[in-house]
Amino acid sequence: MKVVIAAVGRQRAGPEKALWDDYLLRFDRTGRALGLGPARLVEVEDRKGGGPEAEAALLDRAVPGGAALCVLDERGRGMTSPGFAELLGGWRDAGRGEAAFVIGGADGVAPGFRERADLMLSFGAMVWPHMLARVMLAEQLYRAAAILAGTPYHRA
Repeated sequence: MKVVIAAVGRQRAGPEKALWDDYLLRFDRTGRALGLGPARLVEVEDRKGGGPEAEAALLDRAVPGGAALCVLDERGRGMTSPGFAELLGGWRDAGRGEAAFVIGGADGVAPGFRERADLMLSFGAMVWPHMLARVMLAEQLYRAAAILAGTPYHRA
């Protein structure tokens, strides 16, 4: 199952990008044997300032048709890492060819787009900077693959 991360904004060089690159490389290496990955990032940017609705149109084009859709949102469902691994494995086992994870802009994801999601996922009640949310998602993708592979990375 291929993974697409569609995100508003551009990632710049720095510590967040270094972590992002590291965790996605780990995910790709671990997930390959499990039928997970590769993961790719699609960045969108609304240069006209149309807000969440305009960003939603760009995100919609970035999400592959038929992909399992997960929107990161503070109002979403909290999950444990094993629960997230089970979700990914379930989508894969159900024959979903792709999973798309969406990270909106500063004002979040438009309500109409959120409603289409198979899952709204929260990394907690706190709001996280978008670049840090990307890193957290990449780490959880790697952790999920490690759990499904039975490696000792996740110690719960």
